[in-house]
This record gives sequence, structure tokens and C-alpha cells, in this order.
Amino acid sequence: MAPDQSGTRSLDRLHPDAKIPFPLSTGLALQIACLVLPGAVMIPTVVFRAAGQSEEALLWAVFASVAISGVTAIVQARRIGRFGAGYILAIGTSGAAIAVSIAALAAGGPALLGTLVVVLALVQFAFAARLSLFRRILTPTVTGTVLMLTPVTVMPIMFDQLKNVPAGTPPLGTALSALTTLVVIVGIALTAKGRARLWAAIIGIVAGSAVAGTFGLYDLDRIALAPWIGIPSTEWTAPDLRFSPDFWALLPAFVFVALVCTMQTIGGAVAIQRVSWAESRAIDFRAIQGAVAADGIGNLLSGLAGTMPLGFRPTGASMVEITGVSSRRIGLALGAALIVLAFVPKALAVILAIPGPVITAFVGVTMATIFIIGMKVIIQDGIDFRKGLIAGVSFWIGAGFQSGAIFPGYFSEFAGALLNNGMLTGGIVAIVMTLFVELTKPRARRIHLKFDPSALHEIRDFVGVFASRRGWSAQMKDRLDAVCEETLLTLQQQEESGADDERQLILTARSEDGGAVLEFVASRGEENIQDRMALLGEANAAAMIEQDVSLRLLRHLASSVRHQQYHDTEIVTVRVEPPGGRTARGK
Repeated sequence: MAPDQSGTRSLDRLHPDAKIPFPLSTGLALQIACLVLPGAVMIPTVVFRAAGQSEEALLWAVFASVAISGVTAIVQARRIGRFGAGYILAIGTSGAAIAVSIAALAAGGPALLGTLVVVLALVQFAFAARLSLFRRILTPTVTGTVLMLTPVTVMPIMFDQLKNVPAGTPPLGTALSALTTLVVIVGIALTAKGRARLWAAIIGIVAGSAVAGTFGLYDLDRIALAPWIGIPSTEWTAPDLRFSPDFWALLPAFVFVALVCTMQTIGGAVAIQRVSWAESRAIDFRAIQGAVAADGIGNLLSGLAGTMPLGFRPTGASMVEITGVSSRRIGLALGAALIVLAFVPKALAVILAIPGPVITAFVGVTMATIFIIGMKVIIQDGIDFRKGLIAGVSFWIGAGFQSGAIFPGYFSEFAGALLNNGMLTGGIVAIVMTLFVELTKPRARRIHLKFDPSALHEIRDFVGVFASRRGWSAQMKDRLDAVCEETLLTLQQQEESGADDERQLILTARSEDGGAVLEFVASRGEENIQDRMALLGEANAAAMIEQDVSLRLLRHLASSVRHQQYHDTEIVTVRVEPPGGRTARGK
């Protein structure tokens, strides 16, 4: 009996709207903060010092980065209007912007950096508003590959933290502190049930830090010297609006970084949706648009504050995977904790004093889960030889650039440190290969219609001509005709009453691998067709409502149905095989 009850409680917690206790949300949020804070503090420190900025400017940049990361995390979890994903998304200083930020600071100081980061934010707002236009390029294969390359990019940096210990520290102390952290976290996560599993990460950090403390690795002096409450003296510089030659020279690089940050956020928003529900659900692209828009808010604030751009941190999804708790209350608590910690240097010092070997072991576990989540994103979208080749080639090219194995001399001169980022290069390769596949597909036919039942006659004529030109049989033509009718009826049934009568429908048809792919682009509805089709198998036949008839027929006629919902737009892509061909009902 007990196990069943525990399982029920676990499933109840695996829901974004789960009402979990305050101590639990705070504890899990602090665990995520342990991963976000080192980057949010150390990356601006390295960048501002490398660019020769004053200590006052550095302290202000660190304070602003931590506080704005907290504000952005709250917006992501709260989902204010069209801003925010409504899930746990951790935000921190972007490592992809290190090189370009140093260049901007060296050329024009925080004023120039702030202007370029504001432009970066505007680019993200544009991506968020028109994300549906990039649906053929920023596919689950691309975003999943970027997620898989995240550990490849992060772990070399983290492995260097194994050496970040005081001079004269015995190697045994470094090894034991890292090993203790790893063993405790993995051991609890694999074997524990109930509450213990929820605290696996923080228990591992405490255990590793305790072992490190016996070797003198835990920096108690940092904690003792840090004040309890404080804010750095304001060293704020207004953005430079003169648009100097340095601005135009650096603008392409910052636009490129905006694309990288957007890809990371899209991948993160897909990953967190995959792990935040007890049952499998279709990806809500409105949440992805909200995630990118919320990142834009964070970067707009960062630009106005004169600090570095922010980006997605994969720790939220990995903590959900480890703990089995996905309540957005954790995201709200995370944001509040980061804001408070920005004003409490003493608490900040406690986390920053955690030795490098302990942090490395902790991050290693989370990166392992991120790699698996990336694989799931690719596989659950439905993988074929093309998608597999794109993911495989992109991954290994990204890994090669990250390790410096691919013509390091030539590419370091060609694009500086940008192409040394495996996530960036792998993502570019995945996008280019995806674009190539799209451009080499057979030419599609398209028709624009008014979105109402009267369009069915024109659709039948359109499908008939399309099938005849490809020499398909009468049975295939009838199947395409039936699929179009049931899809149109399903889209109309889920529209709200009183909707605008001037809505338009765009139907695109093309042949692919012997079958047909139909794409319906229309005004959006509230329910996802994929999710409704998945529930049909669980529904009682006696309780079947009339509108489910179209869904059942569509599931029978189509080999796959994919429903992408954006703000004001929804896209249904249906694949139809010839009669006697394969009839898999994948999503």
C-alpha cells in the first residue's frame, strides 16, 4: 500500500501546477541556484577583468547579472502574458558571449556593451514573435542536438575546476571530495525513494564539501570577510547611442550570439516540457515563444544595466529528471532566491566557497541527464535516417571543434573563439543540413483558402490535381481527400465560438518517400490534436463524444500527425501513406 501512495504523490508532483510545500520548493530552488550562481558570478568577473574594467564596474556587473537572472527566472515560471514559458527555466550569464563581450568592453566599455546587448534582446523578441517562420529550421532534431552538445561544451570547462584548489593541496583531497559528491548524489538518486531522492544533490554537495573541508579546500575566509547585506557602489553607464564604427563592427557577432542563445532556450524549453509531465504530451510552441521572449526581457534589462547577456541554464530540466518534481513554484522560488542572494553577499559567499571539485562532480551528474534529454527530444519526434544523420554528423563536428581537433589554426584565425564552442558549431551544422534537406525536397503545391466548411470543395479539387500529377491511384486520392476533410473538421471543432470569420487557411502538399505530406496552417485553437489523439485509446467507447469521430478517422487514415501551436497560428502536419503501405501511428 505504501509504495502505491508514494507513487501517487510522485505523479502529483510531476506537474507544473503541482502545489508542493514551501520548504520543498525552496530547497530544490537553492540546489539549482548552486549551479547558476558560480557562472553568474565568475563569467562576468573573468570578462570584465580581461577587458581591463574597474573593480567597481565588475562588482556592479556581477550584482546586476545575479539579480536579473532572478527576475528572468520568475518571469519564465510565472508566464506573464506572452512572456515566460510557465516552467522551471534557470537563467544565468551566457558563456557563448564571453569573447564578444570582452571585445565590446575593450572597444567602448560598459556603454557599448549595453547597447549591443539591447540589440541582442530585440533580436530575441523578433524570434519569439515569428518563431513559426523558423519551424522548418529550428526542429526537434536541431534543438536536441544542441542539448546533447551542452555537456560537450560545459564539461571541459568544469574539468578545469578540478585544478581550482589552493596551492599545495594534496591530490587525494581533490579526488576524494569529487568522488564523494558523485557517489552520494548518484547513489541516492538510484536507490532512494520519497523525500531522500529530492535532496540528493544538496546532500551530495554537503558531503563533498565536508570532505573537502578536512583538506582545507572550503574557503571559510571568503565567508568570514563577506558582509551580511550590501549592494555595490553604483557604477552604471547609460547605453552608447552614438552607433560608432565599433558598434557596427561588433553587431554581426552579437546577432549571432542572439541566435545561439535562442537555440539554447528553445532546446531548454523543449527539454523541460518533456520531463515536466507524468504523461507524454505534444510540445507547446507557445511556451517556447514565451521562453524566448522572457530571455529577451532579461537581456534587455542586462543591456540597460551594462552587463553581459544572459542565457539558458540546463539545470532546471536535469533537477526535474532527478527529483521527479516539476512544480513552477520551484522556478518562482529560484528567482526569489537569486534576487535575495544578490543583496546578501554572505549567503553568496557560502555557495561560491564550494570547492571546484565538488561543483565539477555536481555538474557532471546534471550534464549526464541533459545529454539523455537531448536524445529523447530527437527520438520522440520520430527519427529516420535523415534526422539520424543530421544529429550524428552535427554532434561529432561540434565535439571536434570543442576539442580543437578540426583545423584549429585555420578556424581560430577565421572566427576567433566563436567556432571553438561545440554547441555553436554543431548547431550551425545541424541548421545547414536541415535547410539543405528542406531545399532539396520535391516542390510543394500550395493553396490559400477561407477557413470555413465551404473550403472543402476547393480542397478536394486541389488534392485531386495533386494526386493525379503524381500518378497515384484512386484509393490514394480518396485517402488524401478523407484526411483533408477530417483535419479541417477537427480544426474547426476546436475553434472558439465567435471567432473571427475572416480567418485564412493555407494548405501545402508535397510528396515524400512515396507518400504525401499535408500541412495545414490556420488560426490557432486551444487544444492540441496530438494530445487528443493520444487520449482516444484511453477513452471509453460509450463515452465517446461526437467530435472524437474525426480524430479516430484521422488516426486511422494518417501514418503520423504533428500539431504545432504558436500564438495566433497553429500548424498541423499529416503524413499519408499509399493504401497497402506502412500505417504507423506515430506522432
